[in-house]
Amino acid sequence: MPGTVLLLAASPVGKGRLVDAASVLPVLAAVEPSVLSGADTANVVELADPLEPQAVLTRLRAAATAPGPLTVFVAGQLQLDRKQRLPHLALARTTPATVRYTGFPWAWVREELRLRAPGTTTLLLDLHTDAETWQWLRARPLDSGRTNAIYGRIAPPPARRVVAVPSYMKAVATILRSGWRPPVEQLHQQAVERLGAEGYADVLLASPGFVGAAAVPGGSAPRPPSALKGPRPQTPDGLESTGRWEGERGLNSAPRSTQSPPPPSPQDTWRSHDSTPPGHDSTPPSHDSTPPGHDSTPPSHDSTPPGHDSTPPSHDSMPPGHDTDPPSYDNDPHIAVASAAQAGRHPDADALAAEHEQAAVRAHGRGSEEALHWTEVRADLAMLAGDPVRSCQAWLAVAGARLAAGQAPGAAAVEAAVDRAHHQWGQIHDPAAARELGLALAGLRGLVPGRRKGALDHVRRQLGQLESQPLTS
Repeated sequence: MPGTVLLLAASPVGKGRLVDAASVLPVLAAVEPSVLSGADTANVVELADPLEPQAVLTRLRAAATAPGPLTVFVAGQLQLDRKQRLPHLALARTTPATVRYTGFPWAWVREELRLRAPGTTTLLLDLHTDAETWQWLRARPLDSGRTNAIYGRIAPPPARRVVAVPSYMKAVATILRSGWRPPVEQLHQQAVERLGAEGYADVLLASPGFVGAAAVPGGSAPRPPSALKGPRPQTPDGLESTGRWEGERGLNSAPRSTQSPPPPSPQDTWRSHDSTPPGHDSTPPSHDSTPPGHDSTPPSHDSTPPGHDSTPPSHDSMPPGHDTDPPSYDNDPHIAVASAAQAGRHPDADALAAEHEQAAVRAHGRGSEEALHWTEVRADLAMLAGDPVRSCQAWLAVAGARLAAGQAPGAAAVEAAVDRAHHQWGQIHDPAAARELGLALAGLRGLVPGRRKGALDHVRRQLGQLESQPLTS
């Protein structure tokens, strides 16, 4: 039975572009269709920088209803809409103000693939985020369906005025160009190994068939207080319901301190273990060609995508899943911190995070999850501000504090902190600072080698090179 392959590369045109997603398509297009799909033959559909959400939906729906195995390659960037703060794949016309109308809601991916037979669908993702979305992903799911195999990476925000490249997807394509497709788990691991130290800052997605809860970089970031009160669901392979997420940590992972100013955020209203994000409990717009099993009753509103004029369309014209307002997070201090960082007011953002860090220390202790969370936030803020020295120092401190508290060297939160410190260390250009922090990192790497082969050897090699450099840059 022939397979189906959907190649989707999307990113905004103009200054809002974080990644040159379409640059990977020529490399993927050079791969034989049968190798892309893992089937004897395959039909390949390519979408390069699409303009309309409905165009993407139509192609995804057609691919989802095709018989045989389906492989979806997605390269692009995730952004939150301003009203509901839900993740969308940014398309060519997407801007921060128009995400809700011009982006492709990620929940539609889940809805279109939900009726496929288990084991027939594989997603390979190479996604970049802005600071706000990177924060959002720390406590909420990027739900792609419970029965789909998900592999790939989510990258943190690139440096200002830098357009990233989909390095993971290019590595996948390069491997496949050999003419042989290894098992997808091996394909993923080989691609990650090709990223090298560049990938230490990424969230790695590696789920053979279940991703249904909070997408937390590192795989076991602390949950909000409300989530700690009940039993934690288990995935089929015994992992916590955070899913099989490896790699690094971003801005919004741990419980907010209820003692920190400003007033506590409405954290207890968050459904951190709900596989369906709030506001996305409806299926995408129906078409006359809706396949059996989908809701055959068309929505009462016009499903034609809204126009692109300066006046936002009314809610009556919005697709299902976009007409319910989620809880307000106006008091969430993380929003103020992320907004200041995005506006380039990095000292203000760090000062605000430092206030919450000190409040958490006073209320819960230096080694508490609440205090460590705000230390991690400050580490990410330093990264966004282009200060790898301060970021590396903070992540080393977090790793040391977690180990001192008795957490195992193999704990995902410990590995994530060391990986993040490793990545930031690689960005330091001052030989003296790099040498000093490298020695501390090497000591930690001896205890926490991480899941990627050769991390300790990489530190040692770099330290050897630093020994031959002058003390001043």
